[in-house]
Amino acid sequence: MNNAQLNYHCADILVVDDTPDNLRVLSTALIERGYKVRCTKNGAMALLTAKKDPPHLILLDIKMPEMDGYEVCEQLKLDSSTSHIPVIFLSALDDVFDKVKGFAVGGVDYITKPFQIEEVVVRIQHQLALQAAKAEIYQLNNALEQKVRQRTLQLEEVIQQRDREIVKHKQTQKKLFYQALHDALTGLPNRTLFMEHLQKALHRITRNKDYLCAVLFIDLDRFKIINDSWGHAVGDRLLIAISHILKECSREVDTVARLSGDEFTILLEDLQDTQDAIAIAERLLEKLTAPIHLGECKVYIGASIGIVFGSVAYQTVNELLRDADIAMYRAKALGKGRYAIFDREMYDRTLHLSQLEIDLRYALERQEFLLHYQPIISVATGRLTGFEALLRWQHPKMGLIDPGDFIEIAEETGLIVPIGEWILQEACQQLYIWQQKFATTSLYISVNLSSKQIQQFDLVDKLAKILDRTGLNGKNLKLELTETMLMDRGEKTIELLFQIKEQNIQLSIDDFGTGYSSLSYLHRFPIDALKIDRSFVSPIDAEGKNCEIVRTIITLAHTLGIKAIAEGVETSHQLAVLKKLGCDEAQGYFFGTPVNFQLAEEILVKNV
Repeated sequence: MNNAQLNYHCADILVVDDTPDNLRVLSTALIERGYKVRCTKNGAMALLTAKKDPPHLILLDIKMPEMDGYEVCEQLKLDSSTSHIPVIFLSALDDVFDKVKGFAVGGVDYITKPFQIEEVVVRIQHQLALQAAKAEIYQLNNALEQKVRQRTLQLEEVIQQRDREIVKHKQTQKKLFYQALHDALTGLPNRTLFMEHLQKALHRITRNKDYLCAVLFIDLDRFKIINDSWGHAVGDRLLIAISHILKECSREVDTVARLSGDEFTILLEDLQDTQDAIAIAERLLEKLTAPIHLGECKVYIGASIGIVFGSVAYQTVNELLRDADIAMYRAKALGKGRYAIFDREMYDRTLHLSQLEIDLRYALERQEFLLHYQPIISVATGRLTGFEALLRWQHPKMGLIDPGDFIEIAEETGLIVPIGEWILQEACQQLYIWQQKFATTSLYISVNLSSKQIQQFDLVDKLAKILDRTGLNGKNLKLELTETMLMDRGEKTIELLFQIKEQNIQLSIDDFGTGYSSLSYLHRFPIDALKIDRSFVSPIDAEGKNCEIVRTIITLAHTLGIKAIAEGVETSHQLAVLKKLGCDEAQGYFFGTPVNFQLAEEILVKNV
């Protein structure tokens, strides 16, 4: 079956992803919709499969071992037998640099994980429809030439017939041209058309120093929640309603476009002043903050907007769009529902974070991580009861980096999972070494768990293997979780915690009182301790005032039959108040800062 005859509901699709779950979800969903699906787990096999029997379309993951998706795409485009195959990238990478690179190596589309199957199917149908239509045009042209040659002697008929191929051809071309440059759902210009308009705007800037334009990059703040709660049909209607709002708030000369998903852009041309762009952004935020009525549904969406102004400093449209995207993410970081104007500091910070992410990916294998240990003391006796293991990164160029500067990146990229496993392994191993060296089994090591680790289906098995490898008894390991992590998945979390407790591992709630907790749920969690956040301990003064919240948490803990542990103890009067209130354990600079394992051993020598 050639491309012109292709029925895209039964097309042959090659899915390339090193994650079995992704392969299973995609292949199952596509097969159910009538597609023929083949799957491969790495780039090399994908190239062999595509060359041997070229598919109609390839869904390609980016982050794969040995050969990433970018290289696979480049190899496909270099081979004449596979260069025509449309490639749609599927990736958890959501940075504008990654998207731009995907299109630069030959990708026709870019879908960010986690994806919605309906969106993937629509994108596939769109690309297959384009392929089929292009082939149809090619055949129509061939047919036209053949008929002209065959009917040379019947000139009048030839002319009439030719006029009728031409009309159809133009209609088809016009339709394809529109489809290729507009979003199928909203009818707005798509990325391709928007970039064309943006390129023309940059040319105007070079010709006229007084010409001013701006790009607004708009990302909806709560679209995923609404889409998941109300369903995709409502989500689509919302996107259409949003497109109308954006057009109403802009001017005739402006270009409103939908880039992908819930991302929109507006090119504001021929501005009189920078304040004009700010006024439009403020008007948009006001409209998008108000409730949007979709029949019987009333939804609240909100948006974050990045603003960048065109200048002769921009050499390409990609640079301009990149900076608008950076400004949008800055607006989100500042609390959403606002706009941010791009400046050089944002770009420098983005570059810094990008480089930090790259370095972080190699830090584990290069053994650049280390643990510091902060002593935990019995309030009643003043004796050492354990250590909290705290991660540090010994960067080869930037020196010792605290987790506050890289943990968020690790969370976003998923690197926190292998890093978290390393922390558990290292902490348990170190405590076991100390147990043998100092002949003590009463001390425990406390380790923070991330939300990503809690979501791992094999967490319980991993914990068991770590205890088995290190020889540490589960009773000497305490895992710290936040209130939000406990409440996120309700019953599933309770079941998981009980499975962990079966290994005698202790559990505590970290920073208690600062997050969302439900007292009706609290007694159901098999928790051994509540850790009082430093923000409640710090206000305690020399007269013992400002300790009401601390007293309440200690009372709550003891009512539940568990310990209360205070963090951030820095003064003797804070310790005295905690002792009076019956707090069980404490940690903070008053007892000692986090130290490396050599200095931790010196503390052990004085306490065992």
